[in-house]
Amino acid sequence: MLIRRAILDGVVSGDYDLAFRRWARPSVKEGTRQRTAVGIIEVTAVDPVDLTAITDAEAERAGAASAADIQGWLSERTGTVYRIGLLYAGPDPRLTLRESAIESEAELEEILDRLRRYDESSRWGPWTFMVLRAIAESPGTPAADLADRFGREKRLFKADVRKLKDLGLTESLTPGYRLSPRGASLLRLIESDS
Repeated sequence: MLIRRAILDGVVSGDYDLAFRRWARPSVKEGTRQRTAVGIIEVTAVDPVDLTAITDAEAERAGAASAADIQGWLSERTGTVYRIGLLYAGPDPRLTLRESAIESEAELEEILDRLRRYDESSRWGPWTFMVLRAIAESPGTPAADLADRFGREKRLFKADVRKLKDLGLTESLTPGYRLSPRGASLLRLIESDS
């Protein structure tokens, strides 16, 4: 579920705790946790609601000026109207992870095992360390340029880099990527062993 940055900021501050969407079927469910630009947002409820039953107070809790604003926006869409409860659930754990050192042999082996599994399941063959090294050598290179370098389609290449980001090894830039301190330490550890 896409949420505008101003609304996300309001969820973090506690000013907003609702969103309204019109869907053929809900794209989130209660308990869904979504990584966003401001951290983790949790969906606390997903309830169908009559469009005309939305109140001004609810609209304000969703960051709108009035119920009429939300009703006007939603009337242009088709499907069932849903009231979605939102809660700030904390910072993105990847932010802390990417700053943390690899502190034990077991932790290193866990990361290496995950990278091996990515390589083994990829139809492109082993890619993880080649991509990490390319990012280390060319921080800020646009994803399309890196994808071309590897003969990959940009969308699929970015999906693979997100796997590295989930392990705390890379950070997104505008444009491109860079290694996180954790990613740089992984390369140093690997290269010192070879």
